[in-house]
Amino acid sequence: MNQLLLRKVRIQDVVFGEKTEVSDHVLRINQEDLVKYILEDRRLHSVAIKIARPGEKKRIIPVKDVLEPRAKLGGPLTTFPGFFDSAEPVGTGITYVLDGVAVVTCGRLVNFQEGLIDMSGPGAEFSLFSKKLNVVLVMEPKDNLGRYEHEEAVRVAGVKAASYLGLAGIAETFDVEILFPVATFSELEDSYRGLPKVIYVDMVIAQGLLHDNYIYGLNAQGTLPVLLSPTELMDGAIVSGNCAAPCHKNTTYHQQNNPIVEDLLAEDGKTLSFLGVIAMPVRTALLDKERTCTQVLKMARFLGARGAIVSEDGGGNPEADLMMLARLFEKDGIKTVLVTDEYAGRDGASQGLADVTPEADAIVTNGNGNQYVILPPVEETIGHLEAIDVITGGHTGSLRPDGFIEMEIAGIMGSTVEVGSENLKTIAV
Repeated sequence: MNQLLLRKVRIQDVVFGEKTEVSDHVLRINQEDLVKYILEDRRLHSVAIKIARPGEKKRIIPVKDVLEPRAKLGGPLTTFPGFFDSAEPVGTGITYVLDGVAVVTCGRLVNFQEGLIDMSGPGAEFSLFSKKLNVVLVMEPKDNLGRYEHEEAVRVAGVKAASYLGLAGIAETFDVEILFPVATFSELEDSYRGLPKVIYVDMVIAQGLLHDNYIYGLNAQGTLPVLLSPTELMDGAIVSGNCAAPCHKNTTYHQQNNPIVEDLLAEDGKTLSFLGVIAMPVRTALLDKERTCTQVLKMARFLGARGAIVSEDGGGNPEADLMMLARLFEKDGIKTVLVTDEYAGRDGASQGLADVTPEADAIVTNGNGNQYVILPPVEETIGHLEAIDVITGGHTGSLRPDGFIEMEIAGIMGSTVEVGSENLKTIAV
């Protein structure tokens, strides 16, 4: 049986230094080398590297994506397959993780659906990224660069930085090692005979107009559903280029640390047999939705699944896919739990989902994106504060003359993320 060894190197601080390395739980970054590496992409005019630590009175805006630095020990495999020289299957071998560090991509707006991270104050309570040592890439594109090229440039820069920093951890002694077996289906059948077979369907937006995810470096618009081992997500098989509302955008970090995957793996062989992950592209047209959902059903049947967990990516239009799949699964005898969030109005009294079906009778929701908050001024803004009046969750006048911000938590990165990484919930009243 194959396996993935995840070796976590705990990082307690990030500073700039003469060499990029990890020593005594401190990540030191050669700023000049990292900037030079990123600026190999001639579409970018400049890159500034900033550090934001938990508790500091700093605000990062507008945030595009968040990634965790990870790197493989030895070759030829690499994390984030399809972005470098290899698109070979990942999810096995040894992966080093800089635990406690996140790479945050920031800079001039690509699209209005980008987010905010506060490192302290009430806003920090809504995002796990406020508890990370954030290495922020503030990137400015060259003049007249199109939005799609701009998005690609900053997405690739984030991947490059996360891989570059992850490599620094390989020479350091790791603090925690977690072993994840990677079983074939025959091995699962032999080992866990009699346990209920469960599949996880990980919806990934693939709608165009800057609403896309990348599977092995390929835009998910061009794929049917893809079967993955759970550990492939840990190695960066899914990278977000999705500019959905920040509260329910599944960032690359969320995919690398998907709590649904982790919980299912913890129960694998005990209470269930975890069959793997189906990455399910979410398109806009009805025919595409029917094509994708029926393909997912076919795969689940073929694998013998009797239970399924389905997590949404984004909101509104993808809820048609969410409900269609629940209807197909339940009618086929596959017991299904949906994981989502809601836009239920500031008073919570509106219909929270854009689509429903009677078969969807087991739903976990991770909060209401319309919840309203007031954020106090900070000592330093990393990025462009004026974006608050434009991004999802903000509005004209969000930035008050006294420096306070009035907004919905829809604009806070990951506040209601639909893989369940945060601690919000929705309560029926």
